[in-house]
Amino acid sequence: MADWVVVVDDDIANLKLAGQLLSDAGIRVTAMRSGAMLLKYLEKNRPELILLDVMMPEMDGFETLKKLKESPAKDIPVIFLTAKENEESKEKGLEMGAIDFIRKPFIPDDLIKRVKEALAH
Repeated sequence: MADWVVVVDDDIANLKLAGQLLSDAGIRVTAMRSGAMLLKYLEKNRPELILLDVMMPEMDGFETLKKLKESPAKDIPVIFLTAKENEESKEKGLEMGAIDFIRKPFIPDDLIKRVKEALAH
């Protein structure tokens, strides 16, 4: 079975691009538009990796990750996607348990490489 990644981003263009790139690389992708949708979805599903946008309305990526780490799905690795990669955000995210940060707009080869590396662990 193909590796399985959930991509969470409130921007449809980013969801489509990440979904297309990862699908073309042979990775199964489920797309979601909010942290709340992700948390509900994880009640019954267990992807191998989550790509999570930091800046989203209602519940941002940090709050979503905090709730995720308090749930039965806490062992699923998370890579943050962010247009605002500053050291403070990166440090906070890594301290909270994210395994990586990928800057948006992403470089296609970099996105695929880093996702595959995360899935290999």
